[in-house]
Amino acid sequence: MAVETDVLAELQRLRNRIPQLTGSLAATVDGLVLAQDAPGTEPEGLAALTAAVLGVAYRMTDATERGDFRELLVRGADGYVATYAAGPTAVLTLLAEGRVNVGRLHLEGRRSGVRIADLVAAARTGPETGRQGDRARKPDRLLTASADTSRPIGTLPVRTPQPPPRRPRPQAGGNR
Repeated sequence: MAVETDVLAELQRLRNRIPQLTGSLAATVDGLVLAQDAPGTEPEGLAALTAAVLGVAYRMTDATERGDFRELLVRGADGYVATYAAGPTAVLTLLAEGRVNVGRLHLEGRRSGVRIADLVAAARTGPETGRQGDRARKPDRLLTASADTSRPIGTLPVRTPQPPPRRPRPQAGGNR
């Protein structure tokens, strides 16, 4: 079974768990749609916007020394847009009504992000039996994305970001 089918099934299960969810999209970090369940939206545009905001979020977490990116929540007058890391190569974006329980949205979004990360990782490494399965018949869109990460995160074109090296934090207490 192709990764897109499995990811779409996860998005549909997520919608069943959160009734106030109005849409969901799983995409690569460089803006390619993996699967979407977002009626009334343009999935390619939403994936591209997600990639752009992801670049800014990576830079912000780095600049503020808050560790690796995990999630981003945007609240508008009519609802929420939540974005969750789904492993190093994918991202999950959820659209929800304003009356959604934000704690529940985070709980379910994080869980689905982990599941999607597992599905994408399994598709990239192939079945454990060594067979290529669906990958031999149809190349995975994740595998065709460029691996060039020489540009800084947030510059165009957006590439798969690699987490920056961790900087040692200064010790409290001054000189020793």
